[in-house]
Amino acid sequence: MPDPTASVVLAEVVRSGFVEGVHRGSLVVLDPDGSVALARGDVTSPVLPRSSNKLMQAAGMVELGFPGREELLALAAASHSGEPHHVDGVRRILADCGQGVDALRTPADWPLGERAWIDVVRAGGSPEPVLMNCSGKHAAMIATCLAQDWSLEDYRDPFHPLQVQLAATIERLAGERIAATGVDGCGTPVAAISLTALARAFSAAVQAEPSAPERVVADAMRAHPDYVGGTGRDVTLLMAGVPGLLVKDGAEGVFALALADGRAAALKVDDGGERPRPLVAAALLRHLEVDADVLDGFEVRELLGGGRRVGEVRVPVSLLP
Repeated sequence: MPDPTASVVLAEVVRSGFVEGVHRGSLVVLDPDGSVALARGDVTSPVLPRSSNKLMQAAGMVELGFPGREELLALAAASHSGEPHHVDGVRRILADCGQGVDALRTPADWPLGERAWIDVVRAGGSPEPVLMNCSGKHAAMIATCLAQDWSLEDYRDPFHPLQVQLAATIERLAGERIAATGVDGCGTPVAAISLTALARAFSAAVQAEPSAPERVVADAMRAHPDYVGGTGRDVTLLMAGVPGLLVKDGAEGVFALALADGRAAALKVDDGGERPRPLVAAALLRHLEVDADVLDGFEVRELLGGGRRVGEVRVPVSLLP
């Protein structure tokens, strides 16, 4: 269980004028040189960034010869919503290396996006591996294995040469040794690093030379935010609305971002709730003096009771100076 003494209040849950609860967690802001500009809570102990690690994993695949470019590279780093263009992109990655969706080792799932989920149900569909939000990453892993003449059946195994190389890339970009390796929801390894290391990796990606693998991935994500998330998703809206911004969400309340100048931040909500995450991310961007209309949509989150507004989730003014 998270230690509440090592975290801070990231968001208040206010209902009918009363603070009925809080979301606790930690966050860190780095200057372009990697120094800590602001820290709240525990930013040095390891956490599981979940899909926020995909930027680093995709960079490792580029190093190993993943041939995807532009939107397909963004899809390799995505937690996509399962919309038609996402599913088509996954199929294209696989077709380009002579494979079909049966090669995927993602668990069968519904689309992550609500609209896409409804459309699949209405069409009489069912959960499929290609619909799972990590299928772009898995398709890229398959293509990378084929480029290296590595086995496909066990590409998710942490001791597979692909996963060993991707772990090395994570450590290089994070500037920190992996503290532990778990199994992510999609079945691939997930590396535990600190929030400071996660922010450091995002900062490194936007400041790298244009030809560097991590910069190539970052540029693809920023150029194609609709492939990184999907319709209405916070990652897509923020990257589309703030020029040069790189962001990636992760399950259990993780979020990482970097501005084009190398300033970066990462946060983790202790209870894993997704509700406060985009609000805190927007507050961090305002703290970093970003002025963009898209942030207005992440000031508060309404709470409804009986179909009417009875409260809100909001970031306390004391969180950021």
